[in-house]
Amino acid sequence: VQLQASGGGLVQAGGSLTLSCAASGITFSRYGMGWFRQAPGKERETVAVISWSGGSTNYADSVKGRFTISRDNAKNMVYLQMNSLKPEDTAVYYCAAARGSFAYMEKTSYGYWGQGTLVTVSS
Repeated sequence: VQLQASGGGLVQAGGSLTLSCAASGITFSRYGMGWFRQAPGKERETVAVISWSGGSTNYADSVKGRFTISRDNAKNMVYLQMNSLKPEDTAVYYCAAARGSFAYMEKTSYGYWGQGTLVTVSS
């Protein structure tokens, strides 16, 4: 299983970025997917999750209304659209595939992890 995250970079506060994650080696459409982030010195936290069909999503309170998770099962891709970025959004962002089909908020529900992409938001 490979999960390749991309799209990170440096952006000013208030700006936008879209992260992408390409999955291979799994039957992508069967699994829930998630985006997580880890800032320096902090634990990894759940950002946004999506069910196998895309019909169910959930977000951390800190990103609700600013971030949108989506997926394209035909392309084996999951996306994270990030708007109104804040300096506190600075972190390495990871995508992960769940062990089941639903939109799980718990990190322990995810069995496959990508390598991460760095997002830096300057003030």
